[in-house]
Amino acid sequence: MADPRTPDSSAVPKRPMHHRRNLTGLTSKELDAERAKWPKETVQLWQRLSKKEANDLETIQKSIVHHVTTTLARAAYNMDNFTAYQAVALSTRDRLISRWNETQGQMSKADPKRVYYLSLEFLLGRSMDNALLNMGLKNTYGKGIEQLGFHMEDVIESEVDAALGNGGLGRLAACFMDSLATLDYPAWGYGLRYTYGIFQQRIVDGYQTEYPDYWLNFDNPWELPRLDISIQIGFGGHVQTTQDEYGVTRNKWVPATNVQAIAYDVPIPGYGTENCNNIRLWRSKPTKVFDLTSFNEGNYEKSVEDATNAEKITSVLYPNDNTMAGKELRLKQQYFWTAASLHDILRRFKKSMREWSDFPDQVAIQLNDTHPTMAIVELQRLLVDEEQLSWDDAWDIVTKTFAFTNHTVLPEAMEKWSVPMMEYLLPRHMQIIFDINLFFLQKVEQKFPNDRGLLNRMSIIEEAQPQQIRMAHLAVVGSHKVNGVAALHSNLIKTTIFKDFVTYYGEEKFVNKTNGITPRRWLHQANPQLSSLITETLGSDKWLKDLMLLKGLNSKVDDAEFRKKWVAIKRANKVRLAELITTRSNVTVSPDALFDVQVKRIHEYKRQFMNILYVIYRYRFIKSMSPAQKASVQPRVVIFGGKAAPGYYIAKLVIKLINSVANVVNHDPAVGDLLKVVFIPDYNVSVAEVIVPASDISQHISTAGTEASGTSNMKFVLNGGLIIGTLDGANIEILEEIGDENIFIFGCIAEDVEDLRHAHRYRGVPMDPALQGVIAAIERGTFGDAKIFQPLISTLTVGKDFYLISADFASYIEANKLVDAAYKNQEEWIKKSIRCTANMGKFSSDRSISEYANEIWHVKPHPVDDEGYM
Repeated sequence: MADPRTPDSSAVPKRPMHHRRNLTGLTSKELDAERAKWPKETVQLWQRLSKKEANDLETIQKSIVHHVTTTLARAAYNMDNFTAYQAVALSTRDRLISRWNETQGQMSKADPKRVYYLSLEFLLGRSMDNALLNMGLKNTYGKGIEQLGFHMEDVIESEVDAALGNGGLGRLAACFMDSLATLDYPAWGYGLRYTYGIFQQRIVDGYQTEYPDYWLNFDNPWELPRLDISIQIGFGGHVQTTQDEYGVTRNKWVPATNVQAIAYDVPIPGYGTENCNNIRLWRSKPTKVFDLTSFNEGNYEKSVEDATNAEKITSVLYPNDNTMAGKELRLKQQYFWTAASLHDILRRFKKSMREWSDFPDQVAIQLNDTHPTMAIVELQRLLVDEEQLSWDDAWDIVTKTFAFTNHTVLPEAMEKWSVPMMEYLLPRHMQIIFDINLFFLQKVEQKFPNDRGLLNRMSIIEEAQPQQIRMAHLAVVGSHKVNGVAALHSNLIKTTIFKDFVTYYGEEKFVNKTNGITPRRWLHQANPQLSSLITETLGSDKWLKDLMLLKGLNSKVDDAEFRKKWVAIKRANKVRLAELITTRSNVTVSPDALFDVQVKRIHEYKRQFMNILYVIYRYRFIKSMSPAQKASVQPRVVIFGGKAAPGYYIAKLVIKLINSVANVVNHDPAVGDLLKVVFIPDYNVSVAEVIVPASDISQHISTAGTEASGTSNMKFVLNGGLIIGTLDGANIEILEEIGDENIFIFGCIAEDVEDLRHAHRYRGVPMDPALQGVIAAIERGTFGDAKIFQPLISTLTVGKDFYLISADFASYIEANKLVDAAYKNQEEWIKKSIRCTANMGKFSSDRSISEYANEIWHVKPHPVDDEGYM
């Protein structure tokens, strides 16, 4: 007899199994199938409850208070500015996520061709101000938080910059993601979620000192942890070779160790659109977090060894590669990121049930520099080993999918990995690289028979001790397009580093895509007063999505009332920067002085060294003057900022020299306010947003032919700052747009650089006399122990002045004299400033992205409809 306590299973209705998680969203077909399983009343309930929150003042204030009292568990009388920031950020994020859900849902249903932008850096800066501006909600939130007792400026200042990048490469990626979202292109970025960024820079006794950047201490409200998206990434091990039932040789990689890639999503809202794209960042975690057996045996270090080894992969951006361990970690980092990203991309493609031959019609992958080049090898491995396509079919897909952006012509910046290290870490990938190289060189040999020199120059494998893998060559061979980032740079790569590849492939594979910046961040957000004046003058804010409309400002150059407003905004920005300098560097400066700025990554080719040598020249010149002569000197504040790579000794010495010179100059009563020198530590996007609008003149003085493009020059000129620069990178195109009367150009041209270097190296060209005097002052100990700076001086003497500081020094002095003279005529200077802003329309990242989309990626905009986010 049945137990009366046991229910009759046949009488219990089975619950419908409609709850499942799809990691890549639902297609239209899948969505219809899932919806059909749900009771009608449930669907209607979800639709009713999934309506977006309203954006009126009271609803927003309720949202903020809700997050204070529940999410953060605080009370009105027990919170500070940071708590207010967290609450506003969470409230903003709610609205951001609704757009994100809407966008991703509609993209999954429509399944258009997508762009995947692979960048090791995404230098986003602060997110809240940008998100509120792009969604058109800043004024409402500002009023709401003011009524709740807080100032919006204080709330915004409480946000810490995301430590996901360092220099121009990462900022370019961030601008591009903003433009992709604004222009409604279906796009995802892929990068790494660094626990400690590159480093926090502090100045100790004049030296750069690196500390961890604890930017995640209080979590990051702008990321969505996707802890259920975990991808296993292997390293080491061996390759098993077998034959399948058809006699085809198959290779299977058996890794020795594995780590997990965990996804974190960062929503990127477009301006004036519902579209909200995504950056997916990967965090490394161990497959086995804690070894309890080892712990119980008293071996505490071993119990967490796996966790330590795994998590260090995404601990720091650009680990110091002066050691073999550092080099190995960098290669691990690059493979981990590209492998996880490709797994994600392939999973999204495979759900569409399309043929593999359709892959390039659905997927465009852009390699931002050589860092993601392992993606080429990994995709070939996945298609051949995992999906079992033939080598030729797989390679055809690979080369139609990838495009490569080159960012440098400097030989030392061209990434190479040793063959033994690659064989040890990624044995199957090394086999594939050898095969790619062999098949490529066989084709070169067919086209240019018996030219062994050509084969040696074009080979992906460099015959050194040990052999090296030339990642730039691999990127060129594996991509259907290669682009430079400024007209000069694109010509240089075709005539220098990739000359042989142009001969083989033809010029049509190599194109130019001049960089750009987003005006939403770099004028509307960074310089709100100027943005308002421009909108008022032009009659609308349409210029924020069509920067060429700024040309309308040219008609206001002779308008005295307009110039007066322009000057007042510039001075207010200078006052704000002066306050930051006092806070950050403990130096008091006058906003009435000429603000002369050079802020960027510290590197020999960017020639911060030449700038500080000129400062010494100027200091000595002022010291030699009589009081009457000093009265005619234009006061100048010289402002430096930027980080040197931890292992870059010479660059770090430049920082030391700047601070040593500042210590002398700023305390010399004989000079007073005629010259001040400032180094602003820990330069980042938020600091740049204060510096850029306040600049009178900015310096972009790289040796001709060494700077690919530069984008800081664009930011300064867009904000009405003039520039002093060489004929290098985007300076040339800026000159063409704004006119040579509004820019101060000096120095040699790229075509003469090699001849000048040859002369310095072999003919003993004497040093410029003015520069000799500066060097002598350093060697006398004017700025501290001269021995400290001897390695720097040696780059000019023993090193034969590779970056041609002596060759350009005289013309650099003359250019600075022209700046002084021009600045004294304030009426004409302001006219130049207005013309600079008015003629910068070409340099919008919207223009750059449209060119990439139409000419390289072949993708179309896919606007998002505002239909709720269920």
